[in-house]
Amino acid sequence: MTDAAAPLYDQTARLFARKRLIAFGLPALVLIYLTYVFFSFGVPGLLERARWDNGRTLVSDAFSYKTHVTRDNRSGKVVVAIEGERKGTYPAGRSPDWVTTDGTATRIDLGHGQTAIFLPGKKVILELPDFGKIEAQYANRRVETSLGAKLPDWVSLSKSRLSIELEGARLTLTRNKTEVFRYFPGWELFFFTLNSPYYGHGPLEIFFGPRIDPTRSNIIGAWHDFWNNAMWRHSDVAWALFETVLMAFLGTFGAAIVALPFAFIAAKNFSPLIALRFTARRLFDFLRGVDGLIWTILLSRAFGPGPLTGSLAILFTDTGTFGKMFSEALENVDDKQIEGVRSTGANAAQSYRFGVIPQIMPVLLSQVLYYLESNTRSATIIGAITGGGIGLLLTQAMITQKDWEEVTYYIVLIVLMVMAMDTFSGWLRNKLINGGGGRR
Repeated sequence: MTDAAAPLYDQTARLFARKRLIAFGLPALVLIYLTYVFFSFGVPGLLERARWDNGRTLVSDAFSYKTHVTRDNRSGKVVVAIEGERKGTYPAGRSPDWVTTDGTATRIDLGHGQTAIFLPGKKVILELPDFGKIEAQYANRRVETSLGAKLPDWVSLSKSRLSIELEGARLTLTRNKTEVFRYFPGWELFFFTLNSPYYGHGPLEIFFGPRIDPTRSNIIGAWHDFWNNAMWRHSDVAWALFETVLMAFLGTFGAAIVALPFAFIAAKNFSPLIALRFTARRLFDFLRGVDGLIWTILLSRAFGPGPLTGSLAILFTDTGTFGKMFSEALENVDDKQIEGVRSTGANAAQSYRFGVIPQIMPVLLSQVLYYLESNTRSATIIGAITGGGIGLLLTQAMITQKDWEEVTYYIVLIVLMVMAMDTFSGWLRNKLINGGGGRR
C-alpha cells in the first residue's frame, strides 16, 4: 500500500466500522428499550392478574342475552325479565317454558341437566349432574350452604353472598334476593318488546299474514313498535348517529372556512409583514397543539354539554391543522398563473379567486374530506364527554356493566358509520377533484 492510499483506506475502514456499529447498535438499543418496557410496565404481573373467566363472560355477553329469574326474599315474589330490566319483564302467566311454578316452589331448567329450585324461606336447591345437589339459604344473618370448607373454583361464598358460575348460567343468593339467569344466543327483543303484539311473529307473518293488531296494518304497526322499541331505542340511536356525523361535519368544514383566510396571512408570499405572519402561525400552533379532548373539556365547562360544544372542539383543533397545511400549499403556488390573471386587469381579490384558489383546491378538498372521515371517529369520543351522539349511548351502556350486547350493537353501528363516511368522502373527492370517473 502506498503512502497516498493510506488515508483513503483508513477513511473507508472508519466508514465501514461506523455502519457496522449502526447496523448492530440500533437493534440492540431497541431490544434493551423493549426489555425495559416489558418489566417497567409490569407486563408479567399484568398477565398474572388477567381474569380469563371475565373475558369469556364479556365475549359471551356480546352475542347473547340473559333472562333473569329473580325472587324477592322478603316478599317471595318471583319475576322473570330479559336482562333483568323492567321493560323486559314477562307478564304474569307468560313466563318461558323452562320456568315453572306450582304455588310454593319455582323450578328453573338451566340447561345441560342443571336445575335450580326456589323454595320458601329464602332457600334454593341447585341440582348438578356432575356434582350433585347444593342446598343454600339465607338464615341467621348469613348464607348457609351444604358445601364443605373446600369450595370448587366456580363457587364464591362469603357471609352475605353466594355466587355459583355454571355452564351458560349463574346463581346468586343474598339477603334481599335469589337470582338465577340463563344465557341464550342472539339479541332478544331487538325488534319488538314483550308488550308488542308483533313479538314472536316472523317477517312472513308480518308482511304476508293476516292482520295481527286489529287497529293497525302489520307493516305500519311493526315499524312503529320497532322504531319505538323501549329497550333498544332505535329512534334514539338513529338520532345519536346523526348528531355524531353533524358534529364532524360542522367542525371540519367550519374549521376549513375559518382557516383559509388566516392561511393567506400566514403564507410568506401573500403576507409581507413578518409580525403578522408570526402571529398567525403561532395561533395555528396553539390551536392544534391543544388536543381535541382538552378543548372538549374546556368548552364543556364554558358552554355546557351538547353537540355544538363537540363541534367547536373539532373546529378549534382543525383550524390550527388546516391553517398550517393551507399556508404551506399557498407558499407553493405557481406565480405565473397569478400574473396571467392580473394581466387581464383583475384586482387582487379576483387574482386570488381565479389564480390561487384553483391551484390549491385539490389539496384543500383532499385534506378536508380526509379529516371529515377521521373526525367522524373522533366525534364518537368527544360525544361521550359533551353528552351527545352515539358516544354518549356507548358510554352509558359500558358504565352499566350489564348490557354488553348493546355495546356490541353501538360499536357495529360506529364501524358502519365510519365505512359509510369513508365511501362518501372518497366518492365526493373523486367527483370534485377528478370530475368523476377519472375524467378531467
